[in-house]
Amino acid sequence: MPAIDTAKILILATDGYERSELRVPLEKLSNHGADVKIASPKSEPIKSWDKSDWGDTVDVDVEVKDVDIKDYDALVIPGGQINPDLLRNDEASVSLVREFVASGKPVAAICHGPWLLIEAGALRDRHATSFASIKTDMLNAGALWRDEAVVCEDGIVTSRSPQDLDAFVSKIVEEVSEGTHHQRAA
Repeated sequence: MPAIDTAKILILATDGYERSELRVPLEKLSNHGADVKIASPKSEPIKSWDKSDWGDTVDVDVEVKDVDIKDYDALVIPGGQINPDLLRNDEASVSLVREFVASGKPVAAICHGPWLLIEAGALRDRHATSFASIKTDMLNAGALWRDEAVVCEDGIVTSRSPQDLDAFVSKIVEEVSEGTHHQRAA
């Protein structure tokens, strides 16, 4: 079980990520001592979507095609409508999510981020939450949807929106400290 101050955490994102849903976990997990890296299908900096316009950018540390999950203890998927919609259409990104889920390592998704968990087939018969507008998608994928700030089952952490970021990050820290969830099957 890695301590959070020695953990290596990967954030999977591309253009259109919700600014706070990437920046807050990045900053808070880093402040806990974790080594946090950004993975994307492209190597160029990626742009946030902030309310009604393109926001700032963040540098990409590693392209998805080059990620070896053995190098990481957990995966975080920020939301926004654009980011997870683009990523769920990128087979390398979906495969990466599937790999993390199959490994039993913590996987955390917020807002629309659970779309990638749906695409990876990771939510059937699991308790989860999301932004309310994708509740039907979650239910159709077999998730046992709850309207709660954070829901965690067997190391799969889901959360609703930027208002829930403190609870989301706290649960990620807890799950990383617990380590691999061997009983989980994708």
